Amino acid sequence: MEGLVFSILCKFVMAKISIVIPIYNEEGTLLKILKKVENANTLSLQKEIVLIDDGSFDGTREILKNLEKKHTVVYHSKNQGKGAALKTGFQKASGDIILIQDADLELDPRNYPNLIEPILSHKTEVVYGSRYLKNNKHLYRANYFGTRFISWLISALYRSNLTDVCCGYKVFRASVLKNIKFESNGFEIEQELTIKITQKGNRIMEIPVDFFPRTFKEGKKIRWWSSLSAILPTIKHLFVR
Repeated sequence: MEGLVFSILCKFVMAKISIVIPIYNEEGTLLKILKKVENANTLSLQKEIVLIDDGSFDGTREILKNLEKKHTVVYHSKNQGKGAALKTGFQKASGDIILIQDADLELDPRNYPNLIEPILSHKTEVVYGSRYLKNNKHLYRANYFGTRFISWLISALYRSNLTDVCCGYKVFRASVLKNIKFESNGFEIEQELTIKITQKGNRIMEIPVDFFPRTFKEGKKIRWWSSLSAILPTIKHLFVR
């Protein structure tokens, strides 16, 4: 009975969740992950799916053309980076909650209820998934240590206690993102989001998530140096707000 009342209240207090999916050359996985997203449990929240193509040239755009009547689809004329795609997605999203979903199959939408519930129950306004709070497989040692290092650095500099700043699963009450100007166009958007949200006084809660890593041959795009390239911007935000 309590669960039913909770679902009904959530539906009226927060009516919609926007799932923002940045996409770049994901012809092989796009329809698969989209089906999982469409079927995912969002705890009675109406689902809005926002797809941003960041200059794909494989066959992704042809797939997206067939989805325009069903979902919000935006096209970048050229590849600008994950950060640019997310900024476009945030502008188009109309939900009370915004959830970031990568277009590959590394992160499973079956984790949505655990990621959304802390916001609906007013425990926090921001939730991050963490691949390191669960016994997940990690294929590349350099990537693993790179992402762990940047998470440690941000925690040390900004007095947080985060284990996985670079995880693709990030969920926000939409109001948190308002009035924050994001500059990053590349993968360093992960760090900028974290830093600016922390500077605004918002506590970030981490939730363990399932992780199914793919190989570079299968289309993995993040390299170990992506984390290192974020070190200077991370320090910069200490002095520039």
